[in-house]
Amino acid sequence: MAELPVQRIRVAVEAPQHSGLSGPLDYLSERALAPGSLVRVPLGRRELMGIVWPGEPDGGAEAAALRPILAELDGVPPLSASWCQLVEFAASYYQRSIGELALAVLPPQLRELDNTQLRARLKKLGKFLASPAEAQGSAPDAGETPAGRPTLSPAQQQVLDELDALLDAARNSAPAPVLLYGITGSGKTEVYLRAAEHALAQGRQVLVLVPEINLTPQLEARFAERFGGSAASGGAAHRIVSLHSALTPAQRLRNWLAAHLGEADLVLGTRLAVFASMPRLGLIVVDEEHDPSYKQQDGARYSARDLAIYRAHQEKIPVILGSATPSLESWQRANEGRYKRLLLPGRIGGGALPRVRLFDMKRMPLSKGVTTALTTPLLDALRLRLERGEQSLIFLNRRGYAPVLHCAECNWKSDCPHCSAWRVFHKGDRTLRCHHCGFTERVPSACPSCGNQDIAPLGRGTERLEEQLQEQLPGARVLRIDADSTKHKGELEAQLAAVHSGEVDILVGTQMVTKGHDFRRITLVAAVNPDGALFSSDFRAPERLFALLMQAGGRAGRDAEAAARSEMWVQTWHPEHALYQALKQHDFEAFAKSQLAERESAGLPPFAHLALLRAEGRTVEAAQGFLKAAAAFAQAMPEAQGCLVYPAIPMSVARVANVERMQMLVEAGSRGALQRLLWHWMPELHALKREHKGLLRWALDVDPLAI
Repeated sequence: MAELPVQRIRVAVEAPQHSGLSGPLDYLSERALAPGSLVRVPLGRRELMGIVWPGEPDGGAEAAALRPILAELDGVPPLSASWCQLVEFAASYYQRSIGELALAVLPPQLRELDNTQLRARLKKLGKFLASPAEAQGSAPDAGETPAGRPTLSPAQQQVLDELDALLDAARNSAPAPVLLYGITGSGKTEVYLRAAEHALAQGRQVLVLVPEINLTPQLEARFAERFGGSAASGGAAHRIVSLHSALTPAQRLRNWLAAHLGEADLVLGTRLAVFASMPRLGLIVVDEEHDPSYKQQDGARYSARDLAIYRAHQEKIPVILGSATPSLESWQRANEGRYKRLLLPGRIGGGALPRVRLFDMKRMPLSKGVTTALTTPLLDALRLRLERGEQSLIFLNRRGYAPVLHCAECNWKSDCPHCSAWRVFHKGDRTLRCHHCGFTERVPSACPSCGNQDIAPLGRGTERLEEQLQEQLPGARVLRIDADSTKHKGELEAQLAAVHSGEVDILVGTQMVTKGHDFRRITLVAAVNPDGALFSSDFRAPERLFALLMQAGGRAGRDAEAAARSEMWVQTWHPEHALYQALKQHDFEAFAKSQLAERESAGLPPFAHLALLRAEGRTVEAAQGFLKAAAAFAQAMPEAQGCLVYPAIPMSVARVANVERMQMLVEAGSRGALQRLLWHWMPELHALKREHKGLLRWALDVDPLAI
């Protein structure tokens, strides 16, 4: 019997970054397999999933030395060439191995299945797809009336006409990315819905990215309301699935398969969804494109926004970047004409933006019982809203009861023994908790240093603010929303529903409540103690603060009738600061212009390109030694021409869980120069890790957001 001819194929497998395996490996197959096919292969002593990768096999090793694949998972169609190209670009740009990234962005359950199990999942998926009521995504909340199709404002109509032209344009060249700059409440979501409608009418799929998981159900409800097949939506049912980390592994696999098989028309998700396999993709929307949550902070540190732009260019389809406070990178690209800027300058219904009032804390009268957060004027303003039956939002971006416990006798503070940070006092469960390493202890009855029993909270978090509001305004219904109050499944949705239904008078929250939520009854937003970011060592801190405050202010006056009496109060020690002056005028353009001028003179992004090399060791010397050796090697390379390698410094929180953390910045005038240096530097970094035994981990972050 004649032997079957053996094919040599390339397979991307998940090898950890520090293994030094950056590209696909060669395997043998009894027949030719299409690129993108899923296979099971041996690697060392393990058996794992791989992806047949496009391109010619390496051919270096003899066929006899290669191992055969174990099985082909033929139940699902191969991943497309454009999907493989997206992963290959991301792996190359962010300096990770192809297999590590390709397998990491697939659903975890898919990586564990054999052919029999996969067929069983596909059978279940078939039943799910056959039950339209369940598959349409989240239904609107009970009591909501279908919004139907609201009448567009002239500005919305003009924006949509331009977007429609892009969607109708021939696919022979990629359209420029669209930066949709619209103030809060200007109807950006309706623009997304209409643009999605247009793409769906062409038989295309739509990908909508949001920065936070807690925004996904809300947006999903809006899309389900419009596209779920109701009379208001014209009766055309479209299948909607979501992709984010709060899903169970089974739900995530089911939704991914629905998108990959072309059965899901709309995919809504957080940053990981940028890698969703969608064979009919026709439009990408990135909502709140400025949000730092789009940047992955571990593993392959990719930016989902930037990859969405690359993917749209590669597929020759439109991408909409929406924001009331665009990132300065996107704004500058629009200034240069590389992005098409479309404007929504007014609120729907003609409502005004809330009036911004700056309160100079230096001039506040000192009186008994008045704190630096709840000043007398603020309490009076809250009482006025209570009398009118209106809601208020107090924004404080610090959770817990107090940032630190303090002994006045010996100056002891509740520091963390494992981190260079304070443990936060949580009064609800009487604990001191480190928000970096998670170390938690009961609150001591006396000072551990001197025995003084009079230890007191210093500073203020949302927990303490909630308590003080209940003391000062008895009878007011106060609700706190932060990471501590929404730990359990369903808590956030229940709390937001209470706000929407009018069961809450005063909402206290961190940045979780400032983004995207359409609170119709809020007429007062107060930001207390926001000044910390003005003097941060991170050059992006003012940009983030301005965006947060603009977003927070945007929660007020969203109902056109209440807009005229809506206000945003900012209690600050620096009312003359240019950031607050721009905020007072709702003038993002002036703020962006001044920040960009500062960045250009300092040679900072978007006028320069950065990479950050981080090192972690049991000792400072171990981390520093690795970075010094890495810097010496980089500076000796010819590719370092035009690049600047800064000295290593400790990170802002230098020790976490008894691990010392250092960082080193690399700066280049052009993206190409930086990438050339990194490409040649990476193999040496792998070798250096083996030489520096005290080093625990190192990681390279391209285009870092947090410095």
